[in-house]
Amino acid sequence: MKNEFHNHSIFNRVFQPGKLSLGIFLPLQVYNQSMTVFHQHLKYIKQIDSSGFDALWVRDIPVYDPNFRDVGQVYDPLTYLAYIAGQTHQVALGTASIVLPLQHPIALAKTTASIDQLSGGRLLLGVGSGDRYAEFPAFGKSFEQRATLFREVFQDIQTLHRIDTPKMSSALTKMQDLDVVPKPLHRGIPMLVTGASQQSLDWIAAHADGWITYPGPTTTNEDTLVLQQKIQAFRNLVPEGVFKPQMTNEWIELDEDPYFPRTPLRGGFILKTGRYGLIELLQKWEEIGVNHAALGIQFSKRDIGETLDELAKEVLPYFKNKTTLIQG
Repeated sequence: MKNEFHNHSIFNRVFQPGKLSLGIFLPLQVYNQSMTVFHQHLKYIKQIDSSGFDALWVRDIPVYDPNFRDVGQVYDPLTYLAYIAGQTHQVALGTASIVLPLQHPIALAKTTASIDQLSGGRLLLGVGSGDRYAEFPAFGKSFEQRATLFREVFQDIQTLHRIDTPKMSSALTKMQDLDVVPKPLHRGIPMLVTGASQQSLDWIAAHADGWITYPGPTTTNEDTLVLQQKIQAFRNLVPEGVFKPQMTNEWIELDEDPYFPRTPLRGGFILKTGRYGLIELLQKWEEIGVNHAALGIQFSKRDIGETLDELAKEVLPYFKNKTTLIQG
């Protein structure tokens, strides 16, 4: 039995069994009360696209909560991806993740299908239930009901993306002799569930097209044991012969010293490391079954272009060409 996206060129370029690909998280800088720097990021996004990174990722953080210390995603994620779609050629465009309980299925289905069509089928839709309590009352939604809301929006979007003129009478969507146009370029858009999203692992394995999980500690190779166990538990529940990828991420501060050891900052929220420590971590992730790693560099103190250039020239080839790391 094949994954239903086995003919989806972008899905199969980003996610391959037994291999790890690399992507970059946006934004590339932390918001500091000025939008000026973000107007300059297009040149770096084009650099990412032309350098061979497989994906760009954005988060869905609709309102600023000072308790989280930074704004997070600055531009609306789907508006930003629509803009980026017209400025890039090959990089996959991913959300990690859209907070489904805050969305209406019809509006989200139309927006995401539009981006998918305009980008040539490059959209990957990571989705989650949300974990920032303050967002829910701001939207008039129940934080306690987000598990149910997540499933309802998830299932309605799939119906709207895949079925012409669907007859729907769900809790959120009433459709009779109506349709949402356009449909995605392929049959649906790959939907990857983030974390538990208030669902059982059985539900995720049955309904999601992939799983996005947080890596936990990343200082030593032994730290990956918990992540390895999570991946194995997920894969044990996926139907035999079906490939459903696993993705994780890390916020990094890439030191100029290539041998700088992996060092946790801000309680482990950020990993400071030289490129050899990063390569070693990524190779370990690949070994335990991670299929895609998204790196965030917004907390780095180095020049953005310089950091991206080092990642492209010194790290990416290990996973494009499968070179073996030689310890110095």
